[in-house]
Formats: sequence, C-alpha cells, structure tokens
Amino acid sequence: MAKIRKQDALDYHSSGRPGKIEVVPTKPYASQRDLSLAYSPGVADPCLEIADNPEDVYKYTSKGNLVAVISNGTAVLGLGDIGPEASKPVMEGKGLLFKIFADIDVFDIEVDASDPDLFIQTVKAIAPTFGGINLEDIKAPEAFEIERRLKEELNIPVMHDDQHGTAIISSAGLLNALELANKKIEKVKIIISGAGAAAQSCAKLYCSLGANVKNIFMFDSKGLLHSGRENLDSNKALFATHKKDISFENSFEKGDVFIGLSKGGIVSKEMIQKMAKDPIVFALANPDPEISYKDAMNAREDILMATGRSDHPNQVNNVIGFPFIFRGAMDVRATTINEEMKLAAVKAISSLAKETIPEEVIEAYGEKNISFGKEQFIPKPIDPRLIYYVAPAVAKAAMDSGVAQKPIEDWDAYEMELKNRLGLDNKLIRNITEKGQRSPKRVVFAEADNLNILKAAQTSFEEGVAFPILLGKKDKIEALIEEFNIELEEALIIDPKCDEERERRQLFGEAFFEKRKRKGVTEFEAKQLMRERNHFGAMMVEMGDADAMVSGITRNYRDVVRPALQVVGLQKGMSKIAGMYILNTKRGPLFLADTTINLNPTAEDLAEITSNVAKTIRKFKVTPRVALLSYSNFGSSIGEDAKKMSKAVALIKENDPNLIVDGEMQANFALNSELMNEQFSFSDLANKKVNTLIFPNLSSGNIAYKLLQEMTEGDAIGPVIVGLKKSIHVLQLGSSVREIINMVKVAVVDAQNK
Repeated sequence: MAKIRKQDALDYHSSGRPGKIEVVPTKPYASQRDLSLAYSPGVADPCLEIADNPEDVYKYTSKGNLVAVISNGTAVLGLGDIGPEASKPVMEGKGLLFKIFADIDVFDIEVDASDPDLFIQTVKAIAPTFGGINLEDIKAPEAFEIERRLKEELNIPVMHDDQHGTAIISSAGLLNALELANKKIEKVKIIISGAGAAAQSCAKLYCSLGANVKNIFMFDSKGLLHSGRENLDSNKALFATHKKDISFENSFEKGDVFIGLSKGGIVSKEMIQKMAKDPIVFALANPDPEISYKDAMNAREDILMATGRSDHPNQVNNVIGFPFIFRGAMDVRATTINEEMKLAAVKAISSLAKETIPEEVIEAYGEKNISFGKEQFIPKPIDPRLIYYVAPAVAKAAMDSGVAQKPIEDWDAYEMELKNRLGLDNKLIRNITEKGQRSPKRVVFAEADNLNILKAAQTSFEEGVAFPILLGKKDKIEALIEEFNIELEEALIIDPKCDEERERRQLFGEAFFEKRKRKGVTEFEAKQLMRERNHFGAMMVEMGDADAMVSGITRNYRDVVRPALQVVGLQKGMSKIAGMYILNTKRGPLFLADTTINLNPTAEDLAEITSNVAKTIRKFKVTPRVALLSYSNFGSSIGEDAKKMSKAVALIKENDPNLIVDGEMQANFALNSELMNEQFSFSDLANKKVNTLIFPNLSSGNIAYKLLQEMTEGDAIGPVIVGLKKSIHVLQLGSSVREIINMVKVAVVDAQNK
C-alpha cells in the first residue's frame, strides 16, 4: 500500500472546496421561470400531490436515491470514540463511495448523541428525508440495539455496515473457500478473534448459512466466550456455548477456519500449523492483519487466505457489498434490509467470483489469467459486474420476501439501467493505476528541479507505479528534497551536464548522430545536445536505460516533442503523431484529439490519427465510440472542413470497419445520444455513448479541450502523445501534482504496452 503522509491527507481534504462531497442541482435554474418552477409558486403543486399521496415523494423528490450516512462518532475506524465532528471526514468518504460505485446520493449526518434513545429519536425524526439509512461507526453493544429498533420502527432500508458489510463479504468468501477445501460449513470448526459488532454479525450470518454455533470459538479481549464467563451481555452470550475455557493459541488445534476481526500480529505461524488440512484464514485487521500474508503463506502450502488489504489476493472489502445492497433495496423501494436480502448478496458475490474474469480486471491486476481458485475466491472491488450481479439479487430477494413496494418487471431493462449508471463512476484512472502497479517502470522526470515534479515522483514511487530517474543539477534537487521533506532516497539523480556523465553523453551523442547525420546535425552538435535534459532523457528511453519520460511543465511544448521525434521516432506504419487529451467527466472518460500537434490535418491525416487514437484507447480497455466533429451534420452545410471530415469518416470505415465511428457532426449531437437518435437515427452513433471526439484542426481541438478542462471538475490527463515508438509524454505548463501523477501512470501503462 502507498504510504499516506499526514500532510498529504490534510491537503487532500482541505484543497479547493473543503471536504469530499457537494450538492449539485439536477434541474435547470438559469431563468426566472426555472426558479419559479423550482421554488415558489411551482413547488406547491408537487407538495400538494405528496400531501394527497405520500408515496409520490418518490416521484417528485430525490428521496428514492438518497441515503443518510449517520454516525455519532463513538467507534470511528480504529480511532475509537472521537466524537461526531471528528467522524465527518469518514462519513463524507462513505458518501463518496456510495456515489462512485452505485450512483447513490448521500447526506452525511453526524449526531451528537451517545445515548441510544436520543440517537434513535433523532434518526427517526429525520428519516422522512431519506430512501435509506446507513449507520456507521457506532460502538457496540449500543449499535445492535440502535439498528434493531430503527429497523422495527422505520419503513425504509436500514443497515449498520460495520456489522453486516464485513459479514456479507466474508460469508461469500467463506462459501467459496469451503468449496475449494471440499469442506461442509455445518461441520467446520471456526475460530473468531474479536467479539464486537462485526464479529458477532459475521458469526450470525455464518450460522444462517449452516454453521453450527457450537463449532464457533469466539474470543474477546478477555478470552473465550464460554458459559462460565460472568457479565456477558446478551449479544455475546449467544456465542458462549462452550462449558470449558480454552486459550486462544490452543483453539487453533484442528481448526478449519480462522476469522480475524481484532488487531494485528496476534497469530503466529505455529498456530496456523496446528490447523486442519486446507485451513481457511481470513486475517481482516487493517492495516496490519492478525498474521501477515507472507507468514501465513510460508506456514502452510495448503492455506486459503484472505485479508482486508488491497495488495494481497482475496480482499474482504465492504465496498464489494454495501453500495449494491442499498441500490437493489432502494430500486424496489424495500421497507427493510432483511436476512433474505443479505443472503442473496452473499450468494451473488460468491457466484461472481466463479465467473470468467473480465479482461479489464485481469489487465488492471497485471495477470495473464485470473480464475476461481486460491488466488480468487472473492471478487475484485474494481469488478464492473458487481452492480448488476448484486443489486438485482438483493432486489429479487426483497420481492420474494414481501418487503418490496415497487417490484421490478423488466429485469433486462433494469440490468441495462444499472450498467448505464457505471458512467458516473470513472474507473479509468483506477484501472490505469492498478495496471501500472503490477509492472512499474523506470520513468525519467526531465525537470526534477521543479517542486511539483519531485512531489509527483515521490507519490508515483510510493504508489508503486514508477522508479523515478531525476534529471537536473544534483545539488539543487537535493536542496529541494531536504527543504520540503520529500522522501526520494530510492530515486536516481542524474545531471546530464556533469563530468560523471561524460561517457554516457559520448555514447548517446554518437547514437543520436547516426540517427540525424543526414538531417543536418553534425557529430559535435549531437554530443552537445546530450547536455540538454529532454534530449538526454529521450536517449535514456531509446537506449534502454529508462522505460518512459515525462517533461514539459516548465518548457515549451515543441521543446519536448521535437527531441522525442528525433530520438525515438514514430511507431512502425505511422506517418503522424497526435496529441490526445483525456478528461474524466461525470459521463465517463472523454478522449479528444488532435489537440496539440497537427495544425490543419488532411482527411487522410485525420483517418490515420483517428485509427491510432482508437488503438491507444483500446489499450486502456475502453471501447472507442468516435465522432468526427464539424459545424455541419452529415452534409447539412458546405465548406472545406465539413467535406474533409466526411471524407475522413469514409476512409476510416474502409480501413477499420469494426471501429464505431461517424460524422461529420456537430458536438451537441455527438454528446447527446437522445438528440442524435431523434434527428439522425441512421447514424452508427445513434443510441451510442460517444467517448472520443476528433477535431478538424488544431485551433478547434485546442480551444475545446481547454474550455472543457476549465469547466469540468474531473481529472485531466494529457496531452498523451499517440504514435511515438516509445513512451514519452508531454506535461502542460504549470501542471498540478495530481495531473503529473496521472500522466506518469499513463506513461507507465504505455511503456508496458510497447
């Protein structure tokens, strides 16, 4: 896992608009008429409709897609009782996860009420606002009583995710691990370290799946829960089925399953070695498991292992469950989340792990193949199928158990609706990051005497995507590193001008001269150019001393592109390079080209550029759907640009018939599939979600991407250079640290592909 510094975390939360979530209007508000419809007098009509029929609140308001994430701050992560205000960053974070994974809106609510009765009263009083309530970070045993009473007294879905999220995901993993171990849940001996809300909920759900409570050995900080223990609360007493006490260490004798929900480092290799054949070990304490993955795997070859960490196989991560459970429950307007719905989620998650893994997930994890087995018995959190596996299963269970008020009739249409919601969750950066981490590359930072570059190099290394090579004056770079407390001990610092690099300059210069001697470059000039960082860095990539290079934050664009073209050259079969910009928007990633290189490309140029851009996009595991833009729609206006774009489309379709592409067309039609289908249903892009825009000239492309970049709030990456033989990419002048990091990730994946 990447190291997270205190200041980085504080900056993340405080930069720009403080916090992580905001409220965004969903209706027009530009005119006085809009405002009159939104508020007075227009708002009176839906109010009266709801007064006559309370169920219409789901028709006229956001209630049906709005969840309250509510806490009193009494058990926040591993921080304990830190109070409601201090819990707010966590609740905002939970809201962010709801939105990006399941398109559910959230208000986070922090209640100053440690007394259960007051807390329950408060939640009940505000419940009419919401379509569901996610209870979070409330200490046990009060959490049990709070959830039980709210479920009884409210008619909307209520779930304490700390209890049930881990229970649902671990249950799915347990079913699959037992199948791989050829063991029956009714017969296995289960040791559970921890007796809090999550541990008790896990044990209850295991029993619902068939586990025998008498085979469960649950330990709290005082030891085994057994019938001789005094002062056990009623919830712990349910698991005090053993008459005799036994030590934690001795309980592992012939144990089949260990579930860790306590603290790190309390389980030894020797304890694992005492367990029965094919032991199942879920060490879920975070960030340090009860036993490390390495130690557990070294202790037993036959072990089936899961942790709560993302850097090991089989991560028990609540995000695999709660967004989709609420999605399914709210889509049928369930009055509760009952046992049947939880079990349906368990079985859906369990079955998904056995399905063929999508190529995009395999690519993200850098594996040649991932299939059901010891390395994959819990789905990956980034698996895009989770929403349409889990949500429908939960919805159907709600219908079958009689708690659904709005049954789904067309399941195919519902699945399509769920898939369309994924456009709101921009997974591109996450997928690129995951892929980059699986095979990190040596990246040259040609302007390492810039503070933002050094910060980005540090984060790229700590995220595990790059091994930085820093070019510049060594004393200046080291001074910046010391002044700003940047940790880059592993980075290689090279000053192309220093005497220590004379031999490499000589070698690079000779190689460069061979490339350019018939293009007006003398041998002396070639060697002198190696003192310049962009030429030196490009030669490092060309000669195999590095895998990728990023530059341009302090330089003119052409000062980076020209050395790259001169040194590494074009990919085989290509006659043009192009600049592609990636914008992460609410509709998904948007690819724009050519935005930075070709001044006024011909139709033939545009056909080649489009083909190369499409190939690059496919390598990100995204299907390109391409619109060639103009002021004209399919011949509606005359002019050279319109003719050029129309001819380019014909050439593209001839050369790449499988590419989804059409034009010439205006930008509003390209980005509005309903408008496109209404006016131009004959188009290959009708009812298609366009994600790639090709511009007729540099002026239009450059203006468009800069306007969009300023007006959208998503991540921006670019310009990505398409068509070079090796991975060299240009930063914008004044790029932020985040933008540099994103470009590094793209450069690493590009290097992997090349």
